[in-house]
Formats: sequence, C-alpha cells, structure tokens
Amino acid sequence: MAKLEQTIRGNFDQVIRSVEQGILDGSMSASLEESSDFSSNGARCSVRVFERYSWAGGNRVSLSVTMFQSGDGPIFLSAITAGGSQAMFFKLNTVGEEAFLDKLRELL
Repeated sequence: MAKLEQTIRGNFDQVIRSVEQGILDGSMSASLEESSDFSSNGARCSVRVFERYSWAGGNRVSLSVTMFQSGDGPIFLSAITAGGSQAMFFKLNTVGEEAFLDKLRELL
C-alpha cells in the first residue's frame, strides 16, 4: 500500500470534481467503482474508490480517496492505494500503486 495525506484549501465541490475527472482522464483503464457523500452539522465527507489496470504489475490496483472538511476549514485528504502486489505472503512490485498515487499528487 501507498498513502498520501494532505491538507488543502479550496472549494470542496470543485476539489472532489477535479480529483474525479483528473483520475479518470489520467488512465485509459481508470474507473470510478463507488462513491459516498455525507454531511452532518456543517462537516462534509466524500469517499471515492477508483480502479485501474497496472501494466507494471499485470493486475488491477485501487485508489481510495477520502476528503473531510469541517465548516469552512481546510480540507483533509487521505488517499490509499491497494492491490498492486502479486506475492502471496509479502508485498512485491508495488510500482503500480505508487504510479496511481503519483497521478493524484500531480492533480493536487
């Protein structure tokens, strides 16, 4: 697994749309597998789960992006990749996971 956590400023709706569009446009095989949005007492949380084919690993990798904002405060973003390894008992060849996360880093 690879992880990116970052605090950003901006319009919550614009940021989540930019992340979605950027990830989907960034890879021919990328897809939005599922999403969830909820809010309570002025706080918002959005979760997006993407998948794409990794040529390096010969398998599919996932990217889960969670964004949280309380009121007009900064947006906390957490992104975690998974599925890039082919080994049974330990992580091997996680290049696909890192490459997927690098695309998000470019967008931010």
